Amino acid sequence: MTRNIAAAVKLYSGDKVIGLYAQRLPNNLARMNASFVEITAIFTAAGIENYMKLPDDLTERATFAKCFQEFNKILAAARIQGFIWEKSVYEFDEPKSAITISISQHQYLTLVQRYKELSAAAAGGGGGDIPFEIDSHISEIDTGKIDTDYMNSRFAKYLKVLQSGDEHAKEATLGELHRSFSSLSQEQQKFAEIFLRDVQRGELQIDPARSFRDYLCEYKNQARNHQVAAIVKCLGIDALKLQALLNTNVTEANLNEYGRFDALKATIDKAIAKAYFEALEGVGLPPFKVNIKSAELLKKFVIAGGFEIKAHDRQSDSVS
Repeated sequence: MTRNIAAAVKLYSGDKVIGLYAQRLPNNLARMNASFVEITAIFTAAGIENYMKLPDDLTERATFAKCFQEFNKILAAARIQGFIWEKSVYEFDEPKSAITISISQHQYLTLVQRYKELSAAAAGGGGGDIPFEIDSHISEIDTGKIDTDYMNSRFAKYLKVLQSGDEHAKEATLGELHRSFSSLSQEQQKFAEIFLRDVQRGELQIDPARSFRDYLCEYKNQARNHQVAAIVKCLGIDALKLQALLNTNVTEANLNEYGRFDALKATIDKAIAKAYFEALEGVGLPPFKVNIKSAELLKKFVIAGGFEIKAHDRQSDSVS
């Protein structure tokens, strides 16, 4: 058997045994560190700290997609070989060595969030001329609980320091809290900043039984309710039907499942929509154009999960 194995190794690898076997844990840990350096360089070159958002340049996004997919392949192999996030330093006897992991679990989950945004941009046609090869397994990684625990701990620490009056400690913990926002989506980061400003101004009575995520969801829901009220006012649509559709996982592909979007479009008040678009554009519009514009606006609104509506009544209010 030994002779047969030796003959096979010589035949298929030219006596280079290592080429026939998977990388061992020390090699994979070193490769993880090297891959993380490459990924960090992409964000640094784009002037982005703490991986807070995706680079604007499409070629940099494409490079990130490629590098992060490679990182996840290495990570998967390292996990099988015994890697865990809770351990940051790994020591080996043969040869005698120690490897410190340069990426934390929080940084990894932040990059997962950026990758999910990249995936969403590609699915929505935001990839431009650069084709992103998206790995759906990475996009499905659940970051929720770990993100929540991490931000809650930073927020609790900040609240304690906020009451102490120690300005230096307050500044340091505020920086920690801001860095924890990096694992949130761009929309969530916006609401987190608004919430934090309200806390700093003393406009909120903090309930210790509620988590940071609870407040984040509340602010997001308040904003969406405001957005829904605005489009309902502009198009005269059925608010309950709109909310029901927004509460489902809507994509362009499944938007009109069971005729649900057609049913929502049918509730548009054509007179209200006509008045809105004519006041917005300052010209008279034939009914067919109003119908097209109404359907386009409503479709974009639903797929995006809501956004601020340009309302002519706000403009007139400011003039008066």
